[in-house]
Amino acid sequence: MAEHPPQTKRPAPSTSTEAKPSILLIDDDATLGALMAEYFSAHGFRLAVAADGRAGLAGALQGGVDLVILDVSLPMLDGFEVLRQLRQRSTVPVIMLTARISQEERIAGLESGADDYLPKPFEPGELLARVRAVLRRAGHLYPVRRTVVQISDIELNPATREVRRGGTRIALTSVEFDILDILMRSAGRVVSRDEIATVLYQRELTPYERSVDVHISHLRKKLERPGHEIIRTVRGVGYLFVPDAVR
Repeated sequence: MAEHPPQTKRPAPSTSTEAKPSILLIDDDATLGALMAEYFSAHGFRLAVAADGRAGLAGALQGGVDLVILDVSLPMLDGFEVLRQLRQRSTVPVIMLTARISQEERIAGLESGADDYLPKPFEPGELLARVRAVLRRAGHLYPVRRTVVQISDIELNPATREVRRGGTRIALTSVEFDILDILMRSAGRVVSRDEIATVLYQRELTPYERSVDVHISHLRKKLERPGHEIIRTVRGVGYLFVPDAVR
């Protein structure tokens, strides 16, 4: 008998005149999925559940998803592989869930392109707060009108959340975009890691947390050219966007 591909459970269409943000939870815990669907529905979201990595990846790539909540331990494809393949084709925001608490695992998720992570077990209220923060950064909640920033050939447009260099679009995750937004609007001034974390996560960083450093590393790889450092590390203080270095 031919094997049928796993199906992604989709939320019922919203009857509200205002579209609800759509979340895809990729987790093989059926009980958690049911609880999260009920909880997020009560807070104004639509939440679909995919029970394995293959179905989750397919669902995330079909479009119409505002945010993905991705467990690390999944059948078919694990969470890191799902994220790796997803980032090749999409910049949809991703929050990773993991029972693994090592710093190496958390950094691995961020290196692969996750926007945030939350260790299991977690309180639903904390996950909801992180979802709202990530969606707000991605422009899906409470949009704020801001002006376009252009320094030399780098243009950052907050309305479309696009960054272009020399007219060529640079694909950034929502966190990378917001860090660059902070740095470009503060060009010539050192911005501390805690200042960046407060804007992104509404909290200060723990002493050994490297999430901001990882995202800065990604930005450098995408924006900088050989011999031209445009995001400078000021050791023990933070980061400096150097306008004169942009060529």
